[in-house]
Amino acid sequence: MAPEEITELLKKEFGEFIVGSKFDTAHPRVGVRADAWPEVARFLRDDSRTGFNMLRCVTALDLLEDDTLCAEYDLHAIRAPKSGAAPYELIHGICIEVSVPRNNPRIPSVADVWRAADWHEREAYDLMGIIFENHPDSMIGPNGKHPRRILCPDDWVGHPLRKDYLFPMEYHGIPAVTEMGQTRPVH
Repeated sequence: MAPEEITELLKKEFGEFIVGSKFDTAHPRVGVRADAWPEVARFLRDDSRTGFNMLRCVTALDLLEDDTLCAEYDLHAIRAPKSGAAPYELIHGICIEVSVPRNNPRIPSVADVWRAADWHEREAYDLMGIIFENHPDSMIGPNGKHPRRILCPDDWVGHPLRKDYLFPMEYHGIPAVTEMGQTRPVH
């Protein structure tokens, strides 16, 4: 199926929960409201017309100008190889975009739909601060329940890939910069 066909199918099944699309790019995508995302995800995995059995990655974006954070889920429908063929055959793919306000970035987890979402959602939380509700590897922090960090230490303050992140000058006595005399690290 072409991305346009997948989008039309989603609009037919989920109506107002499908919020925009972009096809004139090398990365075609369709927007899904956060509150409908788990139901849409199960449909995309289980429906025989789509059959998205592989989550390739989740990419977190900081759309500072729009005051939103976004999780992009790259989905593929793949089939096992025929004898002597390449390892796997790509049938079709699409990107699902779930955008949320920066001041309340909550998206329901789909780690129970695609196992690969577990680590990808933890990384998106750690680096961007998107809280994936009902994530299977969550902890209670000062701001409530959230996925456990995967790259930064548990006591790290903030989310270092946000565009407005202020990088600390030190962490537990370890200097953040090696350049002599620099007082505001920019990375």
